[in-house]
Amino acid sequence: MSDALVPAGAPAPFLRSPIPRALAARPTEARWRPGLSQQPLHSEIFASGDEASGAGLALALARDALAAAGGSEDARQVLWVQDRGAIRHGGRPCVAGLPPDLRHRLIHVAAPTPEDALFALEEGLRCRDLACVIGEIAGNRQALSFNASRRLTLTAERHGVALWLVRLDAEPDLSSARMRWRARAAPSLPPRWNPAAAGSAIWHAELFRARTHAPGEWTLSDANGHLHIVRPPADTSATPDIGDLARPTVGRSLA
Repeated sequence: MSDALVPAGAPAPFLRSPIPRALAARPTEARWRPGLSQQPLHSEIFASGDEASGAGLALALARDALAAAGGSEDARQVLWVQDRGAIRHGGRPCVAGLPPDLRHRLIHVAAPTPEDALFALEEGLRCRDLACVIGEIAGNRQALSFNASRRLTLTAERHGVALWLVRLDAEPDLSSARMRWRARAAPSLPPRWNPAAAGSAIWHAELFRARTHAPGEWTLSDANGHLHIVRPPADTSATPDIGDLARPTVGRSLA
């Protein structure tokens, strides 16, 4: 906020948001890529409610950020919050289908309303005993105003707990999220041993707003246990790497 727009005599919290120095000093990256060590603490992902691409990409981005931050040995819980509309669209996360490192430490909250979901998200962001928070809210809800978004951003940055909020069947409105994505399913590469079988989940991800990165589009996958960019093979008959043979998935289809 420009000092010229600050009312005279405004209190200190109005002048400066309580953002840690480490966040304020982060350099601007020209291009986002998987594996960056410095990730924003509040991101939004816009996706269709007819597919699980939003939840799949949110989970992949969260695991990528935790791994980049040296969280491979992090045993803290992961909070996953859904409102009733999100559950109606895609169902609840299936614990047995989660990556093995998350199956034993998932806390799921089924909120009856968007207001309840936002309350649970904000309370989760205040808890440093959580590795991260993932949320799903359906539609453009009045409860998710710019002020509500700002509260989430400030809470995440104050306590150092990251949030990936999936917006199902919603249009991008005013938000203070540091990164905003659009996600949709992309064609999977055929498995090596059975071309007729379903391939690993692949997402087309568009970063259309970010404070520290230029906008861009990527085809992403986490088939090898880490998030990476998928480049189509020059020869359509080429087969994917053997690492694509097995991967953990969320219980519902992420394709």
